[in-house]
Amino acid sequence: MKNQKTFAGIEQEYAGLAFAKAVLIPVPYDGTSTWGKGADKGPEAFLEAAENMELYDIETDSEVYKVGIHLTEEIAVQTDPEDVVNAVEEAYKTYLERKKFVTMVGGEHSVSIGAIRAMNAHYDDLTVLQIDAHADLRKSYLGTSYNHACALYEANETTNLIQVGIRSMDVKETTVMNRDQVFMAHEIAIDDNWMDSAIDMMTDDVYITFDLDAFDPSILPATGTPEPGGLQWYETLEFLKRVFEERNVVGFDIVELCPVGDYKSSAFTAAKLYYKMLSYKFLDQEIEIDEDDQTKSKSKQKNNFEEDDY
Repeated sequence: MKNQKTFAGIEQEYAGLAFAKAVLIPVPYDGTSTWGKGADKGPEAFLEAAENMELYDIETDSEVYKVGIHLTEEIAVQTDPEDVVNAVEEAYKTYLERKKFVTMVGGEHSVSIGAIRAMNAHYDDLTVLQIDAHADLRKSYLGTSYNHACALYEANETTNLIQVGIRSMDVKETTVMNRDQVFMAHEIAIDDNWMDSAIDMMTDDVYITFDLDAFDPSILPATGTPEPGGLQWYETLEFLKRVFEERNVVGFDIVELCPVGDYKSSAFTAAKLYYKMLSYKFLDQEIEIDEDDQTKSKSKQKNNFEEDDY
């Protein structure tokens, strides 16, 4: 166990499952992508970039890894997209039962279907916040409902779905889209109050699925389906921080890193985004390991998870 890989190379004392409040599930799957291939290499590039990241966050004056981040085994690569979705769902259920804050890095966006299913079963009135360039609301695409283009169709039917950053879609998706809860990129650009409006529509419990093509390709080009006119770094962080402060974010995933070519900056941006989101979640929590390796924790945040007995 001492040589087990950890997120960002953190010490094993902060990476063990029993101690960690957060778990990170890598899913290197790219079975249904239809243009740029390589999202299956995303988790590996993400984890490599994280190992070169400073672990003190200036904005929050915190070192969130000290709440514990457990890096799980990868979800095994399978050929059938439905099998992958089912495997992700089961993994989420396992860690939710252990009262962990569950996160995932993909892989293409179809993997989020399983995560959302598990979260929706666990919480009574779930909001799914999708930050993305694409609507992903097709009922079926290329012969399967487990396609990346269908990633949010089920969430749209069964949860309170809010979509942010959308700027590309098929006309058929307009027939199922809840237009009042969609914040198109071109509208965001001229609306100073869009963040307030989006947050007002959220229920208490929020799951975030973040497709990296939501960012403008000028700051994150390494994704399978880049679209011009995307979100910028600081406006994205401002929005995310407010969501974490004003709602109970119960988990999140980051998907669609496609590390083709020499785009290490994209992988680093994805790793930084992940760490920022964790920093916002556990903002006012203090964790330390004393001389006897006994865990001490003090929490000021209303939504922190209790440590389990495992």
